[in-house]
Formats: sequence, C-alpha cells, structure tokens
Amino acid sequence: MAKLVCLYVKISFMVAYNDPNDFQKKFQGKMAGLKGAGYAEIFPNKKIEKFLKENKREKYIIYTDGSSKGNPGPGGWGAIIIYDNEISNSQFPISKIKEIGGREEQTTNNRMEMMATIMALKNLEACLNNEIGRVEIYSDSTYLINGITVWIKSWQKNEWKTKNKKAVLNKDLWEELLAETEKRKVEWKKVLGHSGHEWNERCDEIATGFADGKNIVLYNGPKSGYKPVS
Repeated sequence: MAKLVCLYVKISFMVAYNDPNDFQKKFQGKMAGLKGAGYAEIFPNKKIEKFLKENKREKYIIYTDGSSKGNPGPGGWGAIIIYDNEISNSQFPISKIKEIGGREEQTTNNRMEMMATIMALKNLEACLNNEIGRVEIYSDSTYLINGITVWIKSWQKNEWKTKNKKAVLNKDLWEELLAETEKRKVEWKKVLGHSGHEWNERCDEIATGFADGKNIVLYNGPKSGYKPVS
C-alpha cells in the first residue's frame, strides 16, 4: 500500500512542475529530504534523466559558406550556429547564436564550403546535450549537399574512386565531415546564394572577409541581440 501511495505522489509531483529543471531541483533537494531515504530509492536519477530528455526540445540551425580568391588561392569560411532549447511548457526558452570563421592561405572554394560545415558541427560539442538535438544545415553549395547525401555512398563502395576511376577530391575533408554527421541526426537544406537571404549573406560576409585577410568581428550571445547582416 505504501508503494502505491509513493507512486501516486511521483506522478502528481511530475505533473505539477512544468519545468523539468525545477522538478529535478525540488526532487533532489527538499522533497527527497522530507520523504527520507526510502522515498529517494523509488525515484532513481535514471528516471529523472529520462523525464528530462523526453520533455526537452533542442534544435540547432547552422548556416555555412565558403570563399576563395582564386581556385586555389587564399580562402575563408564562415558559419552561424543558432541554438534553440525549449523545454515543454517552460516560460524560459533559451536561444543563442554563435558565429565562427577561419582562413587558409592556399585552398579552394569547395574545401572552404566543407570546412565551414565541419567546424560548425564540431562547435556543437560545446553545447548542452547536443547528442539528443536536431541539426539543420543550410548551404548554397550543391557540391557539399550532394556529396554528403548522395555521392559519398558510391565513393565508399568504390574505395574512394569516382565512376571514372579517378581519386575523389578532398577525401580528407569528406571523411572528417562524415564522422561528424554520424554523431547526430542532420537534415540538409539548400539555399540560393547571393539572393538576399540574410543568414546566408552574413556567412558570405564572414567567409569573404577572412579570405581577404580582414579582421572580422564574430558574434556570440543571445539571439535577441543579433543582426545577421552588418
């Protein structure tokens, strides 16, 4: 009978707290203390973790672009990472934006397109619970999107050879990109370059700025204070 009462209390308690972070805090603190050790044993941390995961909604949106001055020549890449974490029924959603970019002295446009995506995915590891988040990647590069979603399967089967039996270009980056995409669920989306799309335009601004050797100021902060195009 005592166990049934405790289970009823658990269900009522979880429903009462819409914010699972508040739920976890209350459970691990005052409520567990009041009920004693026996109460805490009925609600192990694994059940709390499961509840938190099932009630979280995490989403990462990534915009990328690459540029080179000559092919090959000096190049740059840029990416914008948009992080949204909305807990079900929470009044306190978290939204933040991080811009990243870099430069190489001798490279190609395609390699910079790939590098932007690789570095953006690697940056997700610094975010909370990225292993259960959804990732959408927007790029204006047909080479990048077709390569990672279609061509790479044939390349692997053919020992990294094209249908013309030639070695696949940029194999090192394709393998690195594949390793990063396999860590999480990624949805690829094509955008039209230089069409006035503000996020894509900002990525282009970052990438071309680094390619030109300029000192680019990168944003890292709340979404509410961000303007895509400077």
